[in-house]
Amino acid sequence: MIRTKSILKEISGEDGLRVSVMSMHTLSDGVTPDLRITEKSYDLWNKQLAPPKKLIGAFYRGEISWSEYENKYLTYLKSVFEEVRTLASEGLEKNITLLCIEENANFCHRRLLAEECKRYKPSLELSIN
Repeated sequence: MIRTKSILKEISGEDGLRVSVMSMHTLSDGVTPDLRITEKSYDLWNKQLAPPKKLIGAFYRGEISWSEYENKYLTYLKSVFEEVRTLASEGLEKNITLLCIEENANFCHRRLLAEECKRYKPSLELSIN
């Protein structure tokens, strides 16, 4: 199973392997470390599955819409498809929780990543939060 949740949420036994898929662990300025996120917040940090920093910046500066962001991130995931397929395969064998800073997954790349994993492995169970 692949779950998604905010990296700031309490750690749960259901989480399994906690994977940060954030490009940085900083505040919104992109420079100042977010002290709420420590090495204990996650088990693995997979920056390869994070959106490129320029894409994140363009969205948060309002230069592109969510729809454009979504399309560009999904295109980016095609360039790291082996990593996505590996994650999907591992999700069939154990619980994995994808972590990002957003409170809600509706407008977060972690949901898109989880859904892309399911595209590779249709029997994969998802829990999107």
